[in-house]
Amino acid sequence: MEQLLTKAKKPVFHSLKIAKKERLTKNTFSLEFEIPLNLKINFHYQSGQYVSFKSYYLEEEILKDFSITSAPFEDKISLGLKIGKENSFTAHLFENYNVGDFLEISEPRGRFTLKSKPNEHRTILGFAAGIGITPILSHLKNILKEESRTRFFLFFGNATSTEIPFKNELDNLQKKFSNRLNIYYFFSHESVDLLFQGRLNDKKLHLIINQILHLDETDEESTIWDAVDEILICGPGEMIKSLANESFNRGIPKKNIHFELFESFNEDIYPTEKVFPLIENIEVEFKLYGEKIKTQLQNNKYKLLQQLLEQGYKVPYSCKSGICGICECQLEEGEIELVENEYLTEKEEASGKILACQTMVLSKKIKVNFDVV
Repeated sequence: MEQLLTKAKKPVFHSLKIAKKERLTKNTFSLEFEIPLNLKINFHYQSGQYVSFKSYYLEEEILKDFSITSAPFEDKISLGLKIGKENSFTAHLFENYNVGDFLEISEPRGRFTLKSKPNEHRTILGFAAGIGITPILSHLKNILKEESRTRFFLFFGNATSTEIPFKNELDNLQKKFSNRLNIYYFFSHESVDLLFQGRLNDKKLHLIINQILHLDETDEESTIWDAVDEILICGPGEMIKSLANESFNRGIPKKNIHFELFESFNEDIYPTEKVFPLIENIEVEFKLYGEKIKTQLQNNKYKLLQQLLEQGYKVPYSCKSGICGICECQLEEGEIELVENEYLTEKEEASGKILACQTMVLSKKIKVNFDVV
């Protein structure tokens, strides 16, 4: 993630003690933090949210996001982390921090969340790759406890069967909720049945629909796929793009397809379907880090964020895909259209909030404010 954040976007941090540390696989580990009574309200969270770590490492301030794996009812905050390469921040964390040590942790944030519907019969699918299981694990635990009528199908991809993070916890959930939870593992570097070999993508989803989600015991006249209410996807950008588009093309509305990126991804998740009228020599005025700046765009062939970055302005961003919300700003003048939006609510859009990474300018002049969110 870009380390520069406007004042309005900077998270609030607190010093928390590590209560538990556990190695999960060769390349992953978990951390659990002790939350003091006076900070309980600050660390209230929803499944699917994340916290940020702030630390100084190699003479730089590091700001890294990690999804919460615990569920709200567990009254704790646990995280899953992938151990990066030598000298990476996560490798440094694993090697140098233990139970009793303190870390600067932000209050929970993020919108990879679902509205709980305990009185409805729902079918929810989860797709995860590697450490991308973390926010989905929180969702899974919370849904199984709070929604007794909901069934959950999890499709989890890893390199090999020895590299599955949280395998024991998933096995226990499978045993406890065997009538409502189905877990299927996929391996990209291990010889298994052809259906379960390879990465999760559009082609694999086609097979899943036809070989796993084809018969619905609760309704003989339809398939499980026909009954899907929500889809959760977490992993690399290419995986999300592939699965989200295949799901949409097979009838799932975009508003019911939720995804969380675990790395920067510079492409749109869904293809742009609309052609916009060409506008040239666009005047742009924006406020960033307290400074008022004026510039000009040659035309509107490319999105606002991309053009400002190419001109050298350090606008905060992370995903460039309309998911993270880091490039959120306030439209104060002009006309625009958001190509895609997985982050802003309808109310926020109506109030003039926009995402620079998804903004196509439709007027000769535009004025935005990155410092007021």
